[in-house]
Amino acid sequence: MTSNRPLKSAALAKGLAELPGWGHRRGALVKDFTFPGFKEAMAFMVRVGFEAEAMNHHPEWTNVYNSVAVRLNTHAAGGRVSALDIELARRMDKIHGAATAKL
Repeated sequence: MTSNRPLKSAALAKGLAELPGWGHRRGALVKDFTFPGFKEAMAFMVRVGFEAEAMNHHPEWTNVYNSVAVRLNTHAAGGRVSALDIELARRMDKIHGAATAKL
């Protein structure tokens, strides 16, 4: 099981180094995903939703047409980034890569 304790600076930096395109702003991991259209963006959100539910860890996100803006932090970690966020970010990248590779 992945820890929900806040990551120390070095662990956060290491996790971010392994997550291309992700940033750390205002206590959260952030990334904007872009898709060819609305249908693909919504399919991504549904697939990620199943992963997030299985982890019992849910993203804060918004969708406008072909983009999904994501913000990840852990409430149980005082609203800071934990290993759960790093793992969900990895899964999101994998789902995004698979979804865009089919196009």
